[in-house]
Amino acid sequence: MSREPDGLAELLPQWHRLRDAEEGEPLRALLAVIAEQVDLVRSGVEQGYDDWFVETAAPWVLPYLGDLVGYRPLPGYERVQAAGLRDGGRPDTSRQRLAEALAPRRDVAATVANRRRKGTLALLEELSAEVAGWPARAVEFSRLAAHHQPVRLYGSGTGAVDEHRRERGRLVDVRDGAALDLAGGPFSTVARSADVRRAGSARRQGGQTPAGVGLFVWRLKPYSVTRAPAYCVDRARSLYTFSILGNDGPLVTRPVPEPSAAHIATADHVPAYIRRRQLADRLTDYYGPGKSFAVWRDGQDQPVAPADLVVADLSDWRYRPRRGQVAVDPELGRLAFGSRSAPRQGVWVTYHHAFADGTGGGEYHRERETPPDARVYEVGPGRAYQRIMDAYAAWQHDRRAGRCGPDGIIEIAHSGAYQEQLDFDLDPGDRLELRAAEGTQPVIRLLDWYSNRPDALNIRARQGSCAPGETPGDAPRVVLDGLLVTGRGINVTGPVGSVVLRHCTLVPGWSLEPACDPASPEEPSLVLDRTSACVEIERSILGTIEVIGDEVHTDPLHLYLSDSLLDATGHDREALSAPDCRHAHAVLHARRTTVIGEVHTHAVEIAENSVFTGRLHVARRGVGHMRFSYVPPGSRTPRRHRCQPDLVGPDQAWRVRPLFASERYGTPGYGQLAASSAVEIGRGAEDGAEMGAFHDLYQPQREDSLRARLAEYTPAGTDAGIFPVT
Repeated sequence: MSREPDGLAELLPQWHRLRDAEEGEPLRALLAVIAEQVDLVRSGVEQGYDDWFVETAAPWVLPYLGDLVGYRPLPGYERVQAAGLRDGGRPDTSRQRLAEALAPRRDVAATVANRRRKGTLALLEELSAEVAGWPARAVEFSRLAAHHQPVRLYGSGTGAVDEHRRERGRLVDVRDGAALDLAGGPFSTVARSADVRRAGSARRQGGQTPAGVGLFVWRLKPYSVTRAPAYCVDRARSLYTFSILGNDGPLVTRPVPEPSAAHIATADHVPAYIRRRQLADRLTDYYGPGKSFAVWRDGQDQPVAPADLVVADLSDWRYRPRRGQVAVDPELGRLAFGSRSAPRQGVWVTYHHAFADGTGGGEYHRERETPPDARVYEVGPGRAYQRIMDAYAAWQHDRRAGRCGPDGIIEIAHSGAYQEQLDFDLDPGDRLELRAAEGTQPVIRLLDWYSNRPDALNIRARQGSCAPGETPGDAPRVVLDGLLVTGRGINVTGPVGSVVLRHCTLVPGWSLEPACDPASPEEPSLVLDRTSACVEIERSILGTIEVIGDEVHTDPLHLYLSDSLLDATGHDREALSAPDCRHAHAVLHARRTTVIGEVHTHAVEIAENSVFTGRLHVARRGVGHMRFSYVPPGSRTPRRHRCQPDLVGPDQAWRVRPLFASERYGTPGYGQLAASSAVEIGRGAEDGAEMGAFHDLYQPQREDSLRARLAEYTPAGTDAGIFPVT
């Protein structure tokens, strides 16, 4: 697209432009085509100057710049570049993320500086952040290996070094609770007996070997929840949870930058879980505005004073704070108020929790496009509308009056909870988008409003007259972006054109119990009831999808899932089906998706780089194909290409199966492949990444890149190993 389509035409004399206008402006059209090519040449020249610098160079130039200083990318980088050339250089988000994981721009830029600091622990931590994107702490195990001390050491002096060496020769002090609380972890100061296994062994990783260096990495990322309402578990006793879903969840540290390049990371610089003893000793370092967490009560502008907070173990809610006190349990994410100081107008919290990636509802950055002629209706405190349905009614009124076009956007401007019945009845031609504002996580709580009918979020297409300027054949379109829906699911009915769920969470099982168990595990999150809608689900988390359709008179609807988790809360429950476990009248398209549960559907057009933990059964095996995916033995599928466990045979099928860090939504490791999962699953995608919803994190490639750099920069005579903390 030309930046100046009329630039050349404006250079013509006025007489030529007038004559051209009389003839229908053919000359202007020709010059616009020429100007487009001129702009391409100009852009190429400008990019040629930018390619001199690693900060602005094109991705394909990075390995050439790195070669000048001896930088060596992993072999997979050449294959990624070759694939881009075969596709004509078309942009591909997944390929770009893989290229960044194999040859990070920061790593190329810092090659010379890193070689000057070779052998330092601080450099190893920087390499982890630059190469793999993982915060890390480097530990020299020789300083933690216990050994007998010579007698002359005890009379050599009283310096700090001698004191540290003497402590390594004594027994563990069981009275030092702070040291025992950190024993065995990345911040341990307790000496242990030596381990003869190598720290970097690929077969069986060791630990406290005297010649080893351990790089403890945090793969889970911290995600913030800002000024959101807490959940009241027991109003009589004033018991709350940080999570608005009512489940327990550990709080993590909001990392702060390290003061210098030579500084060794501490618990303040990584997204580590906050421990009770740690919080009690350093409360003001973690509590307050702009820090790891804060608590507000009764609508006050200032948070609860640190002097009123007490750190306690609220496992069974046995601890009762005194009058005026607020008890906090960071390991469970719980709050308890004093008996005579209970909040009357609500509790709001800011905190950070850990998760693998930006999937589902959250405050992370989400790319979006706003049509230029769309009317935006903002909802929230201080906005024009306080309720979602009020904004929807205003858009419907403006739409029928002809004061706006077919595009309407209802934007929720803060991380609050909305408890209202949502019924969207759409006319032909309507295009409605309900989305969260950037940096917010609104929660829609669907409660028991009616006793004689379901209380789901209803999306219905009405038959009737069209808005001014629309044709009767235009089917309505609905987009839900950045929302967290709990309490009920979503029902779609009627001739809806398309339904898009983007960065949304439909809580599997409707709501959560304290231990993150689903409250209603057999209830669906999305019901497609006799609708022709094309459903697109991107980077979302949801429960069971139930399809009710006319299999005789209508074609199956198309269901597209990408980078998402479809969770039936059990491997033997239906994740996609019709009522009574019949085949859903739908065609499934799954890319980079994790499905926990069984799938019974009409056909599977494509399933690639995905994981199906339950049985997959399709009615039409001759339609579509599966590639680079896991499907349990005994499934009825279309033709497969390099799927597991087909490649290992029936005798190894028990070993090659997906294992997750957690299968319960609400826990930090939800949907993340466990370290003990088979390598055929962890590296079984078409590009060597892991199968499933977190494919685009490229964890195996990041780990390989980090190991390659550790081998290059590890201190002489030592062996470095990577130890995942999360």
